Amino acid sequence: MTKPLTLAIALSLTLATGAPMLAQAAQPAAKSTAAKPAAKPTPAWVATSNEYANILLKAQAEFAPEGMSFFGVPGYDDRVADLKPQNPERFRAATAKARDELKAKLAVERDPNVRQDLEIMIRAADENIATSELTQRLTLPWSDVPQTVFSGLQGLLSDQTPPERRAKALDRLKNYVGMGTEKTPITELAKARYTEAAANAQLVHPTKLEVEQALGNVDTYVDGIRKLFAKYKIEGAEPALAAMETQLKDYGTWARANVLPTARTDTKLPPELYANSLKQYGIDIDPQLLVRRAQVEFMETRAAMQQLAPLVAKANNLTVADPHDYVAVINALKKRNMPNDQLEARYRTVIDQIDPIIRSERIVDVPNRPMVMRLGSEAESAAQPAPHFLPAPLIGNTGQQGQFVLPVSVPTAEGKALEYDDFNFDAVRWTLSAHEGRPGHELQFTAMVERGISLARTMFAFNSVNVEGWALYAEAEMVPYEPLDGQLIALQFRLMRAARAMLDPMLNLGLIDREAAGRILREKVGLSEAMTKQELDRYTFNAPGQAGSYFYGYTRILELRMETEIALGDKFDRLAFNNFLLDQGLLPPDLLAKAVREQFIPAQLKK
Repeated sequence: MTKPLTLAIALSLTLATGAPMLAQAAQPAAKSTAAKPAAKPTPAWVATSNEYANILLKAQAEFAPEGMSFFGVPGYDDRVADLKPQNPERFRAATAKARDELKAKLAVERDPNVRQDLEIMIRAADENIATSELTQRLTLPWSDVPQTVFSGLQGLLSDQTPPERRAKALDRLKNYVGMGTEKTPITELAKARYTEAAANAQLVHPTKLEVEQALGNVDTYVDGIRKLFAKYKIEGAEPALAAMETQLKDYGTWARANVLPTARTDTKLPPELYANSLKQYGIDIDPQLLVRRAQVEFMETRAAMQQLAPLVAKANNLTVADPHDYVAVINALKKRNMPNDQLEARYRTVIDQIDPIIRSERIVDVPNRPMVMRLGSEAESAAQPAPHFLPAPLIGNTGQQGQFVLPVSVPTAEGKALEYDDFNFDAVRWTLSAHEGRPGHELQFTAMVERGISLARTMFAFNSVNVEGWALYAEAEMVPYEPLDGQLIALQFRLMRAARAMLDPMLNLGLIDREAAGRILREKVGLSEAMTKQELDRYTFNAPGQAGSYFYGYTRILELRMETEIALGDKFDRLAFNNFLLDQGLLPPDLLAKAVREQFIPAQLKK
């Protein structure tokens, strides 16, 4: 039942095996013309840690080759996801063997940094094994294969991928359709895995909503794959493309006949599954407590918006019946929308203002080259209907940059598209650029490449609480320097994150239904129908448990910063603090706090 996921940046992706597939749906950015800045020399301990990381990478790459290929691990460009018999058991055995080897390294390793990295990887392996066991025990292995195939091919067919690697896309396509070294089409393997488990009546079925949406996207993915092969003029692909089209459409027909009739209408996850999902995303508190904290944040943010809304209405000459009605003021701002063909240029005018502000206000160090932003294609928007960041390879990076991608619509199960009005007006450009770009996701992932962060602290420490918490914190760092309408939208997005942290747990704990949750998002947050659908799909089947990571991660960073400011007093330096957070990679909140307390604060006190 698990499926590839892509979040605001690249989330960990999971097959039914429980193997992490990192950013499988991601496409690298268009190549920057700016020269790549010199990377810091790799410390000896990082080199040692990375050697150890290869033990676990090699073990898991056999089951998630597309994701490993995307992040730069060599040797997997032609490989495809392993859905062969007993794949969960084989994944767990391979991961356990690698884990035990890492434990042996830990027993003799003396460098404290390497030891911490080994502990991170051992914990990641244990959690992968536990997730795989739980998923196999409780759920039917439903796979959205058309999305998997599109995502795997899109990861190779991009402007930034070197031509010699792009050529491997045909080999990967042939393996997907059983015309390469792999002789059984991935669609047949997925059917077999589902069918052999379907006899167990105790297993949780996929939701009707997600199956219907997957069926509605089949033609979009087929068309998207054909367009990629045509764009990059991959010769000799037509026989495999024809087989792909036949097989993916046949898979849709099979799913409509065999999966959809027994799909569940209840979107609530079993408590054990939901608790594990929260843990995987980095949320380490009781979901009921998360709901209560988010409710308080929602009320406080709403009050701030009610105070700011009249100032925004006056400054922008908006006519609204009640200037304290922040939703009415936001809707008036949305009427000043931008045509799709102007979005990139209009966003660029704000993006180009952000870097100078970051530098002059000493918020964090930024690269001396522009960030990349573009609109998403129809197929990309089907795979990831929310604005998102696509990271560049973390291994063997030769100057590739990540990319802020803005979708313009949300596909429906009927194959139609709901149009956004949430991202195509002037005031929203500040917050969205700060979150997906700088100083948010783009800067965090660029820093990991350019500052030589170990693989353990990037690929294996990955948690959504750190990643999304940093991006929301980055939004907040920029708010004082934005125009009033930009500040109001920043608060609207913060209100949305509080709503997420309330509604995701409440839906999965059975405390609210989809219709009531949708009313809150539309009427209290001010989201469009398209964005509301995307949000509800996220909470209930695309990524249950993930939505709370924004608010929770943000609050953990705020707590840590306040603690640090108190400890350092006049010696607190925001620039140094924010740079230190980026230097830690993607450490989960507890390890990040430990690093600040034991390294950053003592070092600053000595100055």
